[in-house]
Amino acid sequence: MSESTKSGAFVKSERKGQVHPVSSAERLHVLAILAILLLCYAYIFPRWADPNQNSRLDMVFAVVEDGTFQIDRYVANTVDYAKVGEHYYSDKAPGAALLGIPLYALLAPVLDTPLLSSVTARLERHSAFASTLRAEGSGVSAQKVRFAIVQVFLSFWLAALPTAALAALLFLWLQTVTMAVWPRLAAALGYGLATPAFAYANALYGHQLAAFLLFAAFYLLARAPARIGGGRALLVGLLLGFAFVTEYPMALMIAPIGVYALYGCWRRRQLAPIFWLAVGGAVVAAGWMWYNITIFGGPLELGYSRSELWAEQHHTGFMSLTTPTLDAVWGITFSPFRGLFLLAPWLLLALPGFVVWWRHGLLRAEWWLTLSITAAIFLFNASSSMWWGGFAVGPRYLLPMLPFLVLPIGFILTLWGDRLWLRIVTALALLWSLLAVWSMTLAEQAFPSDALRNPWLEHVLPNWGVGNIARNVGTILGLEGAWSLAPLLAVLIIVAGAWWWLALRAADRERGWRGLADSSRTKSV
Repeated sequence: MSESTKSGAFVKSERKGQVHPVSSAERLHVLAILAILLLCYAYIFPRWADPNQNSRLDMVFAVVEDGTFQIDRYVANTVDYAKVGEHYYSDKAPGAALLGIPLYALLAPVLDTPLLSSVTARLERHSAFASTLRAEGSGVSAQKVRFAIVQVFLSFWLAALPTAALAALLFLWLQTVTMAVWPRLAAALGYGLATPAFAYANALYGHQLAAFLLFAAFYLLARAPARIGGGRALLVGLLLGFAFVTEYPMALMIAPIGVYALYGCWRRRQLAPIFWLAVGGAVVAAGWMWYNITIFGGPLELGYSRSELWAEQHHTGFMSLTTPTLDAVWGITFSPFRGLFLLAPWLLLALPGFVVWWRHGLLRAEWWLTLSITAAIFLFNASSSMWWGGFAVGPRYLLPMLPFLVLPIGFILTLWGDRLWLRIVTALALLWSLLAVWSMTLAEQAFPSDALRNPWLEHVLPNWGVGNIARNVGTILGLEGAWSLAPLLAVLIIVAGAWWWLALRAADRERGWRGLADSSRTKSV
């Protein structure tokens, strides 16, 4: 039986609601994906003095320490703020900060112990850490260290963990197409390590959190049993609603997922899940509107409408959106400035992937959903008056649609995976993408400036040449430059070796169980 035939039969059973059980080997692969990605993400610290992240952190600090949404005490560390009357507020969508508030409330008592003083004192006399500080900066202080620790803590829970979980969901969802492991691993680890998602996987932006929420909602709908329960539908509504509250442009992705949910309910002849999905979205919407009324005076008033320093951009067209331009299309695809496919060329496999997926007639509703999401977000980015996204690694506004762009790649790797030329092309493209994404992400202590038209020549090469790479666990251990990545490489080798050994044992056990089952059936006959 050919691979495409096997895949088609499996998809047919999936549509009847017969979800394939997760074996012990599958669980091992999922745990390995989570372990590898979380190691890589947590090893590299978030960028400090980043105005985008600081805007959200300021709101978290203000609520927990001052009991107010006003960030007046902290506003000097960001340019992303809104002004209402004589007070300042974060102008960002509040989702990530709202989740960060209870997390910081749990952490704060620990930081109020002598622990903070000891960490501050150690960093003040740490030569490797000092080498990463700017000469014109004000050095290390207890308040800065507290801010940095909170940023690391929140970034792990609100960016690193969601990104790793999203990659695991990608691996599991592609069971719909094949049970073969290598194409699903290539898609999942490729997404987590060889796309711009890696750069933002441990940063307190909203993109990766929103991407996880959206893909998790899609996963729950796509892998639903024959009848969708009210609890599952309610959870999907909550996920979609909070994705919007985390990043407003996600409305462009929520709409097609909502249509997909309605189609699933119609196909199952169910109306109740639609009600519960709407209830989930309405609960989030009510809280969001209360937030807007409390701060900005109206349920649909956004922080961007009161932005102090970006008023011109936010009032251009509709909330900074005009029409797509050739400069933007080139800029977010192949330009050295922010080109996605120069940074991660393996994603180009999505183009033939869509064709192969369509020609095999598998999962047509999911095909249309994936195509509409990628097209909508691409057109949004190409229509933005600030399409380059400020200081950034690649086109960051495209981040939430990247997992959906990976899905057709999973299809082509499965259905054409026996073609040697495709394996070679995929391996080379993934290697390029891995080196490019990591080299740009780790260069210097900030993401490439939007004043640099060619960040490869003006940012990446100069900083790697002098060993100025992002702060990481190796830096704290006293290692400088590229040598600071050596402990990560050593741990990854150990994890990969353990994974390989355990996978062989799991495969042997499964073969043994199948042999016993076949023997029992033979005896009964």
